[in-house]
Amino acid sequence: MNDLKFGLIGLGYWGPNLVRNFISTKRCDLVAISDLQASRLENIKINYPGISTYTNADDIIKNKDIEAIIIATPVFSHFQLAKAALENGKHVLIEKPIASSVHEAEILIELALQKNKTLMVDHTFLYTGAVRKIKELVDNGTIGKIKYIDSTRINLGLFQPDINVLWDLAPHDIAILNFITKEKPMAVHAIGICHTGNGIENIAYLTLKYEEDMIAHFNCSWTSPVKIRKFLIGGDKKMIVYDDMEPTEKVKLYDTGYDHKSEEDKRRVLVDYRTGDIFVPKLSTTEALIGVANDFIDSITKQTIPVSDANLGLNVVRVLEAAQKSIKQQGKEILIKYS
Repeated sequence: MNDLKFGLIGLGYWGPNLVRNFISTKRCDLVAISDLQASRLENIKINYPGISTYTNADDIIKNKDIEAIIIATPVFSHFQLAKAALENGKHVLIEKPIASSVHEAEILIELALQKNKTLMVDHTFLYTGAVRKIKELVDNGTIGKIKYIDSTRINLGLFQPDINVLWDLAPHDIAILNFITKEKPMAVHAIGICHTGNGIENIAYLTLKYEEDMIAHFNCSWTSPVKIRKFLIGGDKKMIVYDDMEPTEKVKLYDTGYDHKSEEDKRRVLVDYRTGDIFVPKLSTTEALIGVANDFIDSITKQTIPVSDANLGLNVVRVLEAAQKSIKQQGKEILIKYS
C-alpha cells in the first residue's frame, strides 16, 4: 500500500511541531504545506525541498492527489478550512479546539459522516504517557470514584487575538477530563477578566458541575510570572497529582484520603484522615504527536475511531461555549445541552 499523501495548512506556533512529527511517521508522505506568510515557508524550502509550498490554502485543499489535511491555523479559520477540506473529499486533523462554536462543530461532524471521512482533533495531551497512565489508574479502580478535579494551567503569554484564555488553555484539561471519565458535566460557572481593553479575557476560572458528587475547577491565565501545568484528581481511595512541568516524575499516586461518619447529630461530622505511600509509575516516553499521527493514519487506513475523535472535540466546545456565556453574564450558571 502506498503512503498516504498529506497536506498541512498553518506554520504558526504549532505547525512546525506537526511537520516534524508527520515527516518522521511511517505510512504518510507530507507533500504540501501552506501559510499566508511566505517568510514562514522559507525554512521548509531549505530543509525539506521535496515539499511543495503555497501561500493559498486552496492549492492544497483542491489538490486531488492529497488525501488528508492537517489544519493548524487560528481558531476562527478552523470551520471554513475544515468544511472546504471535507467537501473536497479529504480526511481532516484539526488543531484544538475543533471550531469556535457548537453549531460549527456539529456541521463538520455531519459533513464528515456524509463524506465517510475521518474528522479528528489534535488534543495532544491524550497521547502522552502521563495521561495514558492516569486513565489506566482510573479505569482499573486504583483511585476509586473520582470526587474532584483541580487544574492550574497558567503562564506569561501567549496572548491570542481571537479567543480568550479559556478557549486557548482549558481545552487541554477539559479533553483530559472527558478522556478519563465517562461523566459529562451538566452545568458550568465561569468568571474572567480582560486587562488589555479588547474584551478578550486573559484570566479566567471555570467550574464544572456534575449530577454525581463530583466537581471540576480550572484556573487559566496568560499573566502569571511562573508557568504551572498541574492537574489534581481526588478519588475516594487514592489521589493523583499530574505535574507536566516535572522532567521525569510527572505522575504521582498518593495513598491519601479520608473517611467520614455522620452521627445522629447532623451538625457533627467525624473525619478520619489517611496518609500513606507515594507511588511514581513508569511512563511511556514516546512523543505525543507521534501518537496523534499514528492514530490519524489508523483511522484512515483501518477505519478505527480515534482517541481524540470529533465527538470528544465537540464536547470540549460545548463546555467552552457555555463558559463564555457564563463569563458574559457575570458567572451565571449555564446548563450544557447535549443533542
